[in-house]
Amino acid sequence: MKQRTPVYITILIIVCLLFIVLYMFVQNTSFLASPYFWGTVIIASIIAMIQHSIGDLVENAKFKALSEEEKKLYLESKKVPYFKSLYNSAFKKQSATEEKDILIDHGFDGIMELDNQLPKWWLGLFWFGVAYCAVYMVSYFVSDFADQGIEYDEEYKAQTASIAKWMEETPPPTIEDAVYSPDNIAAGEEVFKTNCVSCHGDGGKGGIGPNLTDNTWINQPEKTLFKNVFHMVENGSPNNPTMQAFGKNGVLTGFDIQNVSAYIYHINQEQTPITPDKGGAAPQGTPANWEK
Repeated sequence: MKQRTPVYITILIIVCLLFIVLYMFVQNTSFLASPYFWGTVIIASIIAMIQHSIGDLVENAKFKALSEEEKKLYLESKKVPYFKSLYNSAFKKQSATEEKDILIDHGFDGIMELDNQLPKWWLGLFWFGVAYCAVYMVSYFVSDFADQGIEYDEEYKAQTASIAKWMEETPPPTIEDAVYSPDNIAAGEEVFKTNCVSCHGDGGKGGIGPNLTDNTWINQPEKTLFKNVFHMVENGSPNNPTMQAFGKNGVLTGFDIQNVSAYIYHINQEQTPITPDKGGAAPQGTPANWEK
């Protein structure tokens, strides 16, 4: 007789299968709080214990029919722990006598074929894979499981809601607390292209509006370049009504103004100026002496 799987292993397998199936169909772990899930686990565990008890009765009946020698061998095998027996079935080498008993009457190049049974762990993984594949296919076609479009929409909505919540809970920067950060340059460039490039040209080289890459400025209400740009974008220019107050009229948020200020600071202080001989507009205003 073969050694039987302990009932706690059977129950553990049932719980794992129930978890996998429900997770595929529900898409989250909310079912773990459901009394129906745990009721199913309890019922399945009771059925497994009943089945195991019936197996004990069958095993006892078969044991009585064994010879004394067979009984002795069987009792010795029962002393081997379950997991050790699994390991032995996969890796233990047979003795010469055992190999003779399972030797198949053909070979090649000195290699003889043995009639070994497949290891239990291999068979278990195989049938688990078959069952998982069946459940996966059913859940894929009758539920939203593994649907990339739906998963994308759900994640997009969650991310959008998270951003909206962050924006709501985080006050936008003001000229008092705004700071320059290289991390804001890329976002600031996009703001510039949308709102500023029509007047100030590509890369801030100037056009209708002044060249933003040189060191001459018409308006210098602040002591630092970054704060000065923030002030001008937020409040507009008193000397030129074309330069609207993007912050005051609500076109740009404090985050947008902080970003575009970082971009303009970057092209003015960290890049080579676009001079008139390179296509830039002629200087306007007076030289600036910005504080660092």
